[in-house]
Amino acid sequence: MSTGDDSTAARQLRLLQNEYVQPGRQGAPTPRPRQADSSPPCRLGIVELIQASFREVRDTVRADVPDAAPPPDRADGVYAWAIDQTAHLKPERQLAHAAMVYRQSLEHAIAMRDFAVIRQHPCPACGTWGLFWEPASRQVVCVNHYCTDDQGKSRSWPLRYLAHRHVAAEAARKNRNVSAT
Repeated sequence: MSTGDDSTAARQLRLLQNEYVQPGRQGAPTPRPRQADSSPPCRLGIVELIQASFREVRDTVRADVPDAAPPPDRADGVYAWAIDQTAHLKPERQLAHAAMVYRQSLEHAIAMRDFAVIRQHPCPACGTWGLFWEPASRQVVCVNHYCTDDQGKSRSWPLRYLAHRHVAAEAARKNRNVSAT
């Protein structure tokens, strides 16, 4: 998963829309539910996540660039729009936008039950590769039994923190590679 790259977040958002919001588009038509089992034709939590992601990107860009062009109509186009509209910002603000996009890509993957995206990151405290997603707390938790807080509980972090660390590390790595050449 790349850092600040709109393609990952946009691709996952498209996948969420196509596979989780509009079920039954591919293959045989699904039978209509009876009145007794009136469940929605899609997962409403996914629709809400897509809308919230779009709004967050739109609002964050508009806060930094008040005269930004209007966002695209399609939710998955908002990431390319955001990168285009914020290209002139200071590097710190661009990193903040990249961290938001990366966090959203993690959220999209988790919504699709792809928890492997969490295990691709080392623990911020102990450096081991024992992170997992804890749905009850909606946080990333380290499974290393030595990695605990003062009360003896496993250390945990919000996705926002993990995304910020990842984006900052990628930026530092790119700067080292540029200066080495």
